[in-house]
Amino acid sequence: EKYDGVRGYWDGHSLRTRGGETVVAPAWFTAGWPTTPMDGELWAGRGRFAHAQSTTRQQQPDDAAWRQMRFMVFDLPAHGGVFDERLAALKTLVASIQHDWVRAVPQQRVATDAALQALLQRTVRSGGEGLMLHRTDAVYETGRSDTLLKLKPWLDAEAEVIGHRAGKGRHTGWL
Repeated sequence: EKYDGVRGYWDGHSLRTRGGETVVAPAWFTAGWPTTPMDGELWAGRGRFAHAQSTTRQQQPDDAAWRQMRFMVFDLPAHGGVFDERLAALKTLVASIQHDWVRAVPQQRVATDAALQALLQRTVRSGGEGLMLHRTDAVYETGRSDTLLKLKPWLDAEAEVIGHRAGKGRHTGWL
């Protein structure tokens, strides 16, 4: 499942966002975490992106808000193996942490496109955003990659607004 939260990166000592900003979590949240880097999503549950975002942006952690958060670990950046090997190590590592709020993202294989589409529909019907598709033989990469793809029932894209112009004629009042 593609979790709608805030990307979290544990560098072995501190928790950061995708952009490298420090996430100020309560000490208990990261207590006992290994020195092994972990990549994941700081997630508050389906339909609760605003909670995850506001909780992770606070410079003084709100203990009650953090008790509703999970760190959904999906990869081990420093592990040298392919995804299947990293996944096995990830499951072992997360189990050793022994905190309910640190979880390995469940993974499953599908054999056909029909099975994939059925899984996508079940996930979306249950309130999920979509799925992440990962090649089993992929090495870890930062940034966008052809070995890790989002699958959603709708198209979306990212863009950066670099300017705007006032509308004219029938578009007066629009940008």
